[in-house]
Amino acid sequence: MNKPFYCVKKRTLLAIAGCVWLAAGGNVARLGIISYVNTEFAFWQPLVSLTVFAAFGLMFYKMSVKHNKRICGYPEPTRPFWNFFDIKAYCIMIFMMGGGIWLRYSGLVPEVFIAVFYTGLGCALAGAGVLFWVMFFRYEQPKFPEKNELSGES
Repeated sequence: MNKPFYCVKKRTLLAIAGCVWLAAGGNVARLGIISYVNTEFAFWQPLVSLTVFAAFGLMFYKMSVKHNKRICGYPEPTRPFWNFFDIKAYCIMIFMMGGGIWLRYSGLVPEVFIAVFYTGLGCALAGAGVLFWVMFFRYEQPKFPEKNELSGES
């Protein structure tokens, strides 16, 4: 029986996750950098961006490791390409994107907030993408015993 066309190897799920996280992180960081250009620079701004990066970077690191374990733990060799996330992660992504878009366009926060927060958050997201790519390159297929070893033959 052929696998459905939308199924990919578990290793490929890690690559898809890496692409999604890098693209999202790059875009969010780009918006932050654009806001940095549009604000008057103060010495504390990069420090706040680094703090945001550290806080979210730790959270995204833990999440990436959790997703790696989930993906590698699937019993099937292939899964639908959308299984790089679980339902909870999709909900979080939708909430964060919707909240971020709303916050930017609402005018409730100053441009400097967008600059420091988005730059730190975007770099942390991109860092998670890089981590997924590292996991992709380090991925090893499970080792199955040879046929002879199973039957006890030499």
